[in-house]
Amino acid sequence: MEAIEELAQLSESMRQAAALLADEDVDENTGSSSGSSRRASTFLNVVALGNVGAGKSAVLNSLIGHPVLPTGENGATRAPISIDLQRDGSLSSKSIILQIDNKSQQVSASALRHSLQDRLSKGSSGKSRDEIYLKLRTSTAPPLKLVDLPGLDQRIMDDSLVSEYAEHNDAILLVIVPASQAPEIASSRAIRVAKEYDGDGTRTIGVISKIDQAASDQKSLAAVQALLLNQGPSRVSDIPWVALIGQSVSIASAQSGSVGSESSLETAWRAESESLKSILTGAPQSKLGRIALVDALSQQIRNRMKVRLPNLLSGLQGKSQIVQDELVRLGEQMVQSSEGTRALALELCREFEDRFLLHVTSGEGAGWKIVASFEGTFPNRMKQLPLDRHFDINNVKRIVLEADGYQPYLISPEKGLRSLIKGVLELAKEPSRLCVDEVHRVLVDIVSASANATPGLGRYPPFKREVVAIASAALDGFKNEARKMVVALVDMERAFVPPQHFIRLVQRRMERQRREEELKTRSSKKGHEAEQATLNRATSPQTGGQQAGGSLKSMKDKSGQAEKDVQENSGLKTAGPEGEITAGFMLKKSAKTNGWSRRWFVLNEKTGKLGYTKKQEERNFRGVITLEECNIEEVSDEEEPSSKSSKDKKANGPDSGKAPSLLFKITSKVPYKTVLKAHSAVVLKAESVADKSEWMNKIRNVIQPSRGGQMKSEGGMRQSHSDGYLDTMARKPADPEEELRWMSQEVRGYVEAVLNSLAANVPKVSLYHFVYIIHA
Repeated sequence: MEAIEELAQLSESMRQAAALLADEDVDENTGSSSGSSRRASTFLNVVALGNVGAGKSAVLNSLIGHPVLPTGENGATRAPISIDLQRDGSLSSKSIILQIDNKSQQVSASALRHSLQDRLSKGSSGKSRDEIYLKLRTSTAPPLKLVDLPGLDQRIMDDSLVSEYAEHNDAILLVIVPASQAPEIASSRAIRVAKEYDGDGTRTIGVISKIDQAASDQKSLAAVQALLLNQGPSRVSDIPWVALIGQSVSIASAQSGSVGSESSLETAWRAESESLKSILTGAPQSKLGRIALVDALSQQIRNRMKVRLPNLLSGLQGKSQIVQDELVRLGEQMVQSSEGTRALALELCREFEDRFLLHVTSGEGAGWKIVASFEGTFPNRMKQLPLDRHFDINNVKRIVLEADGYQPYLISPEKGLRSLIKGVLELAKEPSRLCVDEVHRVLVDIVSASANATPGLGRYPPFKREVVAIASAALDGFKNEARKMVVALVDMERAFVPPQHFIRLVQRRMERQRREEELKTRSSKKGHEAEQATLNRATSPQTGGQQAGGSLKSMKDKSGQAEKDVQENSGLKTAGPEGEITAGFMLKKSAKTNGWSRRWFVLNEKTGKLGYTKKQEERNFRGVITLEECNIEEVSDEEEPSSKSSKDKKANGPDSGKAPSLLFKITSKVPYKTVLKAHSAVVLKAESVADKSEWMNKIRNVIQPSRGGQMKSEGGMRQSHSDGYLDTMARKPADPEEELRWMSQEVRGYVEAVLNSLAANVPKVSLYHFVYIIHA
């Protein structure tokens, strides 16, 4: 009995260790298992297997020391009965304490037996699969959990019901066979079921019951003695066997003993052993009686523990190593000192910083809102500034007059224009500050999300709150500093207006006047030449007139033939009612890669726009150039490789010598404005000379529609005038208001260019300061 009590303590320790390996709560497991017999199996579970009438209940009553289980020849046990035994040495040998819901009640064995009989008789035909659970405390029983199953040959017994109790790999299987069936032990169904769940026999014990009823059957006694001597069939040779008479002797003798005698049960059990010795004269005495059964149970439980203990210890060591590694990773072992605390805090801060940067750089969480603010909201606010109201001619006139001290604004307009630029750029401060505030709100949200996504910070809530507070305070400082920086950036643009801009304003005004004078001079000169030619034809001889006429006619034919050849060689396509749409392929030079890309260009002379797509069948333009604000000029081929394609050589002729350049460039009239996207110039390359000529002629017509074809010869003439010509050229009186309107348009182009620059640079300043704050 003492051996089983020691094993009970070891079993509880091993059960707790198994629960730890399974990541279960030991206390919760213990609490939940106390009220159910179908809890995770332990080493102290004993399941009785046998046919109807084998004496299973009598054997279990002998272990309990009290006849609490109903017995009978016709299968008294008709449902699984589970009895959880606890040994209490302070009780008398005849006392039984029934525990129900943490309440204790002293009962008698006969009362329990009758109660079980009543419960078994209820239900359908007296048969039920529902388990009956009892928890008893007595001084006579070992601390085991006994499960009394119905006979294996009953109808309610099937494989599923047996497996519920026998499949647990630590439960002891108590195979009970009556002595009369010992000769046919190899074919016993109980042995077959035990071998199914315990093939190696490490948790099976055989009990031969009702020896007294087979005392006159020598064949049965011989078979019993062979089993006890391990000389039985090979199928059962690995199972330890014990012989019992049953409760008929032991319990009856105990009940007939004197009341209050504490040794009556021990005396009855010894009497049972003596009776067995007299019947089985050749059997080992250590395998006879109830005491031998208790010893066999303790030995088998010990052996089972030895089998399971190495695996359990190995698992615990592995689990311990995992826990140690986790503690080292989290810095728990270093927290015992101030240096360890700092190391742990720095490690958690690094994890938080990595998570924060991941949110910002990858757009995870709210990180995409930063990009949306920089690329969407902020540029839209800059575009929505009320420039039209500030560049209204009346407002411009007022600002110029006030800035120049109410002098005529065309005498010295620079002060007024500078004041106009400063006033308009002042409007850019508010969108810049709003951009900083919006990014600050997004970063504060990212701080909270990053802290929640950092596993280490979740283990230290106070430290987590402190990290969030420090980060939020740093972001508040970032917001204030960033607001000052973007305002300073706008003030720099307001304060520094390059003087070259106003010099170019004067030069463009004078050049515009010069061109108007040239147009007027040319028109008058052509009228004079036409009048002189008429007079010459009237006074010249007929023959000479015919010759001259023939010469003029031949020249005209040659010119027409040349234009016809160009037109025929051109590969461009035209469309529209008046042929105002021209389309064809050209090469566009990339500003990033310095390479060429073949694109499909479409020119609309009515709208004055040149757009292009990657492929001819695309519907949406990838870029559009507004030609009315641009200049066009030819580009020499010296910067390009000297080799030409075979197509160019064929177009220029085999004997043309140096092939003409196919390049031309489109630039903005205002140096501060872009032509296409972020590019101030676009270099294009036609596929042939004819294509280039047609492209340039039509683009020039769009740029200067009033001048027509005179632009062809004007390019060289524009270069022939020296800089001194602008000073010596006579000026005509200009319309002051028209001149001021023209200059305000030029200033507006400069202001829009500066606003575009701010829209690109304010986010850079914010990001720079953000990176500085993070690394600081």
